[in-house]
Amino acid sequence: MNQYAKRAMLVGWLVGILTGCSDEPRTTPSQEGFAGLGAQAEGYAQASADVPLTFPTDHGPHPDYRIEWWYLTANLEDSAGQPLGLQWTLFRQALMPPDERPAPAPWTIDQVWMAHLGLSQGETHLAAERFARSHSQPPPGQAGVTAFPFHAWIDDWDLQSPGSDNFERFTLRAYSGDGEERFGYELSLTADGPLVWHGDNGFNAKTVQGQGSRYYSQPYLRIEGSVTLHGEQKAVTGRGWLDREWSSQLLTAEQTGWDWFSLHLNDGRKLMAYRLRGGGEDGGDYLFTHLMDARGTTQQRGTDGVVLTPLEIQRVARRDIPTTWQLTLPDAGLDLTIEARHPNRWMPTTVPYWEGDVTVRDTATQEALGVGYLEMTGYEVND
Repeated sequence: MNQYAKRAMLVGWLVGILTGCSDEPRTTPSQEGFAGLGAQAEGYAQASADVPLTFPTDHGPHPDYRIEWWYLTANLEDSAGQPLGLQWTLFRQALMPPDERPAPAPWTIDQVWMAHLGLSQGETHLAAERFARSHSQPPPGQAGVTAFPFHAWIDDWDLQSPGSDNFERFTLRAYSGDGEERFGYELSLTADGPLVWHGDNGFNAKTVQGQGSRYYSQPYLRIEGSVTLHGEQKAVTGRGWLDREWSSQLLTAEQTGWDWFSLHLNDGRKLMAYRLRGGGEDGGDYLFTHLMDARGTTQQRGTDGVVLTPLEIQRVARRDIPTTWQLTLPDAGLDLTIEARHPNRWMPTTVPYWEGDVTVRDTATQEALGVGYLEMTGYEVND
C-alpha cells in the first residue's frame, strides 16, 4: 500500500470513529467509549500532573497527544436586549503516534482538524462544520494553531490573540453560507480575570481509574462585536468562556458521554461542573466541579458534594434530552436550577451532540443568578 492510500485509509478510520456517534441506533455497546475517547492510546504522550502548565507554549498544539481542542462559548445580548448564544471550536486529532509519523512532504499528513460553528437565538439554531488536514511539522497549512502570537484557524475561520501570551485579548471571525443564508460573527474578546487550572496542577481526572486531560480555561472574557443572522447584522455584547484540553485517553471504554456546565454567576463567580456517565465508583457516574470567585481564586474544587439531577426531559432529534437540571453544591450554599433557553440546540455534526445557552436560577426563590452554557453528548436515538 503506498503512502497516499495509507493516509486515505487513516482519514477513513478517523471518520469511522467519529461516525460511531451517528444518528443510527447501535446494536452493540461501543468498546472505545464516547466518540472513541476511551480507546487505548499506546505510543502517544499521556496526560498527567507531573509537568506544570507552561505559557505561552501550552496555548499551542500538542501533536504527541491524540486529541485536543480550543473551545469557546458565549452568552450575548443584541442591542434590543435579546439573548444569543454561540460557540466556536477547533478540534485536533492525531492519526498515529509520534514514532509512526511520516516525514513532512506535500501530501503526507498525521493530524486531522475539525471545527464547529454554532449560533442560536430564540427558536433559531444554526450550525456549520469544517475539516482539514496537516502534518505535525510546519509550514502551517489549511488548519493549525501557533502559540505565540496565538493563532488558531481552519480555512477563513480565525481566532487570534495579537501579542498576548496569556489569553488576554482575542479576535474571532467565522461565517458560513451565502446571501440570506449567511450566518456567523466577528468579535473582540478581552479577559478581565486570570487563567484557571482545573484539577491537580492542571491535570483533570475524568475517572476513578485516572484517565483524564490537561485542562485550563479563560472564563473571564468580555465580548463585543457583531453577529449576522437571518441576513441581519446585530451588535452584541456579553460574556465568554474559553476551554483548553488535550489528552490521549480522555475516558474509559465504559463511559458513554457527559453533561458539562460552564456558568457565569451574577456575583462574578464562575462555576464549571460535569457528570460523566460511567467511570465512577462501582460503575456509577463521575462528577467534578470547580467554583471560582471573581478574581479566579478557587472556592471549591473536586468530586465531593456536587449533585446533578435532570428535572425535565424533552424530545430533541429523536432523543430524550434533559433540558432542565438541578445542581446542588451544599458546601458553597448553592442550589441552582439550570434551564435551556430552547430545546432546539442540537448540533447535527459528524459527532452529533447538544450544545446551548442556559439560564441559572435559585431553586428555592427562582431568583435569576446567571447564565451559561451546557453541552450534552452520547444521548442516542430512541425511537
